Amino acid sequence: MTLDVALVGFGWWGQHIARRLKDHPGFNVKMVVEPAVQAHDAVREVGLHPVASYEEALVDGVTAVILTSPNDQHDIQIAQAVAAGKHVFCEKPLSLTAAGARESVRLTQEAGLVLGVGHERRFEPAILELRRMLEAGELGTIMHSELAFSHDKLIHLDATSWRTSKAMAPAAGMTQMGIHLTDLLISFFGRVKTVHAVTASRSLGWETGDVVSVQLQFEEGMTATLQAILHTPHFLRTHIFGSDMWVEIRNATHPDTPGGKVTMECYRSMEDTTTQVFEWSDAVTANLEAFADAVAGTAPYPFSPFQLEHNIEVLDAIIRSAETGLATQP
Repeated sequence: MTLDVALVGFGWWGQHIARRLKDHPGFNVKMVVEPAVQAHDAVREVGLHPVASYEEALVDGVTAVILTSPNDQHDIQIAQAVAAGKHVFCEKPLSLTAAGARESVRLTQEAGLVLGVGHERRFEPAILELRRMLEAGELGTIMHSELAFSHDKLIHLDATSWRTSKAMAPAAGMTQMGIHLTDLLISFFGRVKTVHAVTASRSLGWETGDVVSVQLQFEEGMTATLQAILHTPHFLRTHIFGSDMWVEIRNATHPDTPGGKVTMECYRSMEDTTTQVFEWSDAVTANLEAFADAVAGTAPYPFSPFQLEHNIEVLDAIIRSAETGLATQP
């Protein structure tokens, strides 16, 4: 089955999605919505059809929209898509407010439509293996987690970009990278109880800052820290500490960059360690394929309504904590 889609937005990430789906047998990209008409030639060079208006994507013949638009447009674009009877795959963050996320989930559920979200890390083979180990109890009691996702892919942006704005990309790297980490942690451990976040502006001079550091405590009792830095060589690490074992996953490349190994080290004692090596896999496409399967009704989409909503509730709490310097509750 081929899913007829409209891609909305042809910026940095929209271009990555376009290249992945252009020749994918499971997708038919009928159009690319890009209001900046000066970018239409670049759309045509990829072999796709550009249009300037989002309304053109909400027509018969399009089954789903894939939103790679600026963060502040997601709420209204999801509502418009649902009103037109379209399934929605929305790049992260789903919303900039907890209320917005809850409304998008409500609208799609009541309409019987699939709501997908661009958190591809869940589909990485090493992460899938870690999830299996957690569900099997192999790490023992979970004590603490340390996660980091940092890179310098966006340092060329200037103050005119929405990605540098506190209003549209708040809390430094949270909406760029950190939100992938909170999604993973919520999918592993459930509801977050308290949040304490700080941001800093070290080198880029962006309004939103370029460093965010977050401490979390979950209702189940375990704690976690995460960081996202917008001006450092690539670094992607997932480290879970249990009473019987700790597991560390290190990704050699960004999810958008083919190649590079992913290593998983399991440490039970100084004399009992194992290391697995995974080949890079296209987790971005795997997420889109899971969305298409859910639209077709062949498999459920592996994100619960709670997870979709709570990740934005946690983002909202992180934003408030970074502004006030105080611990907050999602």
